[in-house]
Amino acid sequence: MRILIANDDGVYAPGLAALYDALADYAECVVVAPIQDMSGASSSLTLDRPLHPQYLPNGFIGINGTPTDCVHLGLNGLLEQTPDMVVSGINLGANLGDDVLYSGTVAAAIEGRFTGRAAFAFSLLSRLPDNLPTAAHIARTLVENHEKLDLPPRTVLSVNIPNLPLDHIRGIQLTRLGHRARATAPSKVVNPRGKEGYWISVAGDAEDAGPGTDFHAVMQGYVSITPLQLDRTFHEAFNGLDSWLEDLL
Repeated sequence: MRILIANDDGVYAPGLAALYDALADYAECVVVAPIQDMSGASSSLTLDRPLHPQYLPNGFIGINGTPTDCVHLGLNGLLEQTPDMVVSGINLGANLGDDVLYSGTVAAAIEGRFTGRAAFAFSLLSRLPDNLPTAAHIARTLVENHEKLDLPPRTVLSVNIPNLPLDHIRGIQLTRLGHRARATAPSKVVNPRGKEGYWISVAGDAEDAGPGTDFHAVMQGYVSITPLQLDRTFHEAFNGLDSWLEDLL
């Protein structure tokens, strides 16, 4: 069993090391991750310059690119043996609701869909590493038991873990994505030379966060597991669009 581990916080992130340590005695693990923090990179690929692997003393491989670049290379020739599975994280920060559209952590798992096995994206609801052991334990438990899964091909499992000690975790819930309100307005800044710019601000508050959502589960102390599919076709809109198109030509 060979597992490719990636993330978006960067190859030096504590969550990445924690995930590797949790899985290293379960499978043959190789880490390919961005050299720098690439949070919010989504599924972008670097097409305007070459990517250069850097082999670090701890055996990890750093790439001057995005999380998706890392998994793409890892599955398509960078490594001597093709990985059987992709696991991403452990992200320091939630990936709930609409966050999955922007998340590099989730994007790395999405790029891992080609292995034919479920891919995992793990996120801890904290910017601090205090409860990383909880997240690492959850990650090991889920990955170790993935053989029992009966899922359609190319399923991605987004896992969000409350920022709690393990003995305070109430259990695991299967959830759907909630939704956030519109993000806070960007902050306008002016540099010393008078040039104006903008900092993207914080994500919107949870708006659709009732029972059954990922937001609700983690706020109640449960680990949230949300299965993601890659077919983004809005099938329910077909009937309305059919009648609309008939009247156009």
